[in-house]
Amino acid sequence: MKTIAIEIKWAILFIILQLIWMIGERLAGLHDENIDKHPIVTNFFAVVAIAVYVVALLDKRKNSFGGKMTWKQGFISGLIITAGVTLLTPLSQYITIALITPGYFKNIITYSVSIGKMSQEAAEAYFNMKSYILQSVIFAPVMGVVTSAIVALFTKMK
Repeated sequence: MKTIAIEIKWAILFIILQLIWMIGERLAGLHDENIDKHPIVTNFFAVVAIAVYVVALLDKRKNSFGGKMTWKQGFISGLIITAGVTLLTPLSQYITIALITPGYFKNIITYSVSIGKMSQEAAEAYFNMKSYILQSVIFAPVMGVVTSAIVALFTKMK
């Protein structure tokens, strides 16, 4: 367990930062009065996500590999972080929807229907807890693998 302690720490920190980001979105009105800007602004979390992976792999390189790390070691470390994030994602989605922004689905359904983007039925089928948890459990590993591969390239050191 000690060999993956750094990855577990960073997976938990990733989820905490994600929840803080959601609180920020809520406070900025992106889940209600400024919901039209949400699809754009929420994508900026990618910068935070990448930064977490960079700092995590630098931490791993320094504290587990004595300052030297191959791409493979970095990639595997990133995959472990990704596994942790993926496992914690349903909980983070639940906390976001149930506690941070319980009105989000109602608001996004209303908005999507009002601009003619979706029918009421399609919006209700797409914007719900089950759908969001499923999407996030698919999205987290896909993006985590890609991020791990790229960040490992930049954090390797011989």
